[in-house]
Amino acid sequence: MAEEKQAATPAPKQKTSPGEFIRQVRAEGSKVVWPTRQETITTSIFVAIMVLILSLFFLGIDSLFGAVVKWLLTLAQ
Repeated sequence: MAEEKQAATPAPKQKTSPGEFIRQVRAEGSKVVWPTRQETITTSIFVAIMVLILSLFFLGIDSLFGAVVKWLLTLAQ
């Protein structure tokens, strides 16, 4: 049983120096594929259009539910 506990515990992590950390961050950052200016503009416009459509949709749903609740409350009087 004691042998199983020793095998289950992970080995302690090695400390990384600040200089090595910065080198690793730069290496990972260089692997990133950044979008072009045109891709960023196109995506931003698409997001703005979707936000507008969804906000109008939820405005309509909220107005509909509000009208139904008002109608139900007039029936209760």
